[in-house]
Amino acid sequence: MNRLFGFIILIILSGSLISQQAMSQREYVKSLDIQRYMGTWYEIARFPHKFEKNLVGVTATYTLNSDGSIKVVNSGHFLTLGGKMQNAVGRGKLAGKEKNGHLKVSFFLFFYADYYIMSLDDNYQWALIGSKSDKYLWILSRTPQMEQNIYNQLLDKARQLGYDLSLLQEVPQILP
Repeated sequence: MNRLFGFIILIILSGSLISQQAMSQREYVKSLDIQRYMGTWYEIARFPHKFEKNLVGVTATYTLNSDGSIKVVNSGHFLTLGGKMQNAVGRGKLAGKEKNGHLKVSFFLFFYADYYIMSLDDNYQWALIGSKSDKYLWILSRTPQMEQNIYNQLLDKARQLGYDLSLLQEVPQILP
């Protein structure tokens, strides 16, 4: 019985180490110009979460505050693109070195979550966002639509980072 219990613990720990190893492969950009990152981003695709349930036409708008923190406003329409607009206002901050794409974001008191800018266009036109956990993934664009080849490249990158893309949901956007 003790051997069986020890074997089960070993299997659980091995799975945990493999999961942690996959997460440790998560990366973020090392040359972020935070000023250029500010502005509005359209959510092209995301993993489902209760805090964005039934929202379409979602945008995230980032504004740099005078104290160096970041105002974060996430907006989306409930159920349809003509549905009632919902907003969530939060706060972000750089989590590491000034030029790294590792931020912390909070929408509730002092509880911050990791926000990794894992891939970013040289012209700041698209971004792949994740965290230490494999439960969070977003594909963002400066425009409501993204070229299919760029979208496919971001999918490939997310897959290489260990994300289960069967969870990914495309987000309907308002066309200009």
